[in-house]
Amino acid sequence: MMNKNKTVRPSPRPSPIAGTWYSANPNELHRTINNYINQAANPELPGEVVALVAPHAGYAYSGAVAGHAFKTVKGRGYDSVCVISPLHQYHSQALLTSAHSAYATPLGEIPLDTANLEKINEKLEAVTGSGLTPITHDQEHSLEIELPFLQLALDGDFALIPIMMRDQSRQVAKALGAALAEVLNPETCLLVASSDLSHFYAETEAHQLDQKVLDALQDFSPDGLFDLKDQGQGQACGLAPMAAVMWASAQHGATDVTLLKYDTSASTTGDRNSVVGYAAAAITRPD
Repeated sequence: MMNKNKTVRPSPRPSPIAGTWYSANPNELHRTINNYINQAANPELPGEVVALVAPHAGYAYSGAVAGHAFKTVKGRGYDSVCVISPLHQYHSQALLTSAHSAYATPLGEIPLDTANLEKINEKLEAVTGSGLTPITHDQEHSLEIELPFLQLALDGDFALIPIMMRDQSRQVAKALGAALAEVLNPETCLLVASSDLSHFYAETEAHQLDQKVLDALQDFSPDGLFDLKDQGQGQACGLAPMAAVMWASAQHGATDVTLLKYDTSASTTGDRNSVVGYAAAAITRPD
């Protein structure tokens, strides 16, 4: 749980993945991301963007897909961005956040929105009995990988609300979605769900598994995502982050999910015997 008296916010969290998952050179990173965004061709959206779904592999694999998501908010300004990701490492607590004062990327530092983090924590504690656990020097790539895209796509500075989900149960996702909806204003805060899709199936089978997840996503059915998971018919490492963002977005008036791009790692590696699926989507509410 977050405790204002015990939560020390030391220096910014240094990136553990710059130079491997994406370039550590600011100029090269700038060019790479701009190319991904500029080359993305999206369908017309039926309303105003409330939230995004974006993949989180290394940029060489999923950056072109991610560019479709972030192109939908290019040039827009927000006071804060809430990125919800899975936690790939084990932790005893259900929901994690950063105990650092900011996240550092090669493009600069992004300060944490501590005020809204505290409010979300309080809502979660009131409903579930446990809140957000701050940690330092986490190695989680799936949250950080979205940040350079946000730094270049958005107009102006923003504060970050980072939440990593170790517990990906339906109950926790629904509680988190409700807390996000109560605390955050869709006019000033963008929601981002970080998720890849199926892992290490032959491409034909991956397409079948991924399509079921994408159908539930486009049907705006977070419960449908969990039903697929429970039945062993669909996979996504960020399934709960997607569901939480969908539940929050629905309470903010969102009605549509538009699939912007789907692809697999085979487009980069040429290996169609073992692939990872990637998708970009926009969640919108009527203008």
